[in-house]
Amino acid sequence: MSRSRTPGDWWIRAVLRLHALSARLPYRPLLALGRVTGRLARLVMRERRHNARRNIALCLPELDEPARAALERQHFESLGIALFETALAWWRPLPSLWPLGRTEGLEQLERALARGHGVLLLPAHFTTMELGAALLHRHVVPDIVYRRFSQPAIDAVMRERRARGGGRLIESREPRAVIRSLRANHVVWYPPDQIYPPKNRVLAPFCGVPAMTNTTPMRIARLTGAAVLPFLVLRLPGGDGYRLVFGPELEGFPSGDPVADATRLNQLVEQQIRAAPAQYRWIHRRFRAYTPDYPDYYAQ
Repeated sequence: MSRSRTPGDWWIRAVLRLHALSARLPYRPLLALGRVTGRLARLVMRERRHNARRNIALCLPELDEPARAALERQHFESLGIALFETALAWWRPLPSLWPLGRTEGLEQLERALARGHGVLLLPAHFTTMELGAALLHRHVVPDIVYRRFSQPAIDAVMRERRARGGGRLIESREPRAVIRSLRANHVVWYPPDQIYPPKNRVLAPFCGVPAMTNTTPMRIARLTGAAVLPFLVLRLPGGDGYRLVFGPELEGFPSGDPVADATRLNQLVEQQIRAAPAQYRWIHRRFRAYTPDYPDYYAQ
């Protein structure tokens, strides 16, 4: 664990120590503990619960109210599980995780890498993200784009743990570092759906609702010639592990039309959501008002 210290972070170090110890539990009991943790968290995370309800209503309007409420409860269970999946990803030896993953479409990644221009791998913000990035190391050492955490003690541990697989960590504000990695024919793990640089975003429909969408992947792909592949990690029922799905390369991407390209990326995420709706990160304010004339979908 990182040795970074500040006087007021003793409780954070204690929580991180417990987090590391939890990784020693057997896998299925760990999932059960995560479900219970998620249920308890739901009781106190009022604002996040509200965000999830609004997002589900906006994105899945075909669901009636009981179905939406059930999905929201399942989502918080999934969030609780994600906490302990992160413990596995951070604290267990990476090779010990390999039996949990079932890979589909690996040939898509291999074919794209063979072109020599790098691969921009696009995972959406599912609750399985952290463990999915760890499982990815079975096949390739990715460079990981991340957003700095606001609490320095947690951020230091997060960076240390994510870097242990050997890849570079790249802050989301450093697109030039992403470009350098791709030109070196690296795989760059870049989650685009919660990073909205002011100069690289457009409004594009997401589940039929206009949403601010990141256009940085299009710019990077245009400058580097990198292949762009969607990447999805799904938690299987019954504690049966995970599906790692490499989608086919996006042909004709970017097209030169930022809104059309952003819409295409959003449609890919929509398809992934419908494969496992409880596992998408609904608590994020996906339809945040970035301009004064944008509706406030989260007003209470």
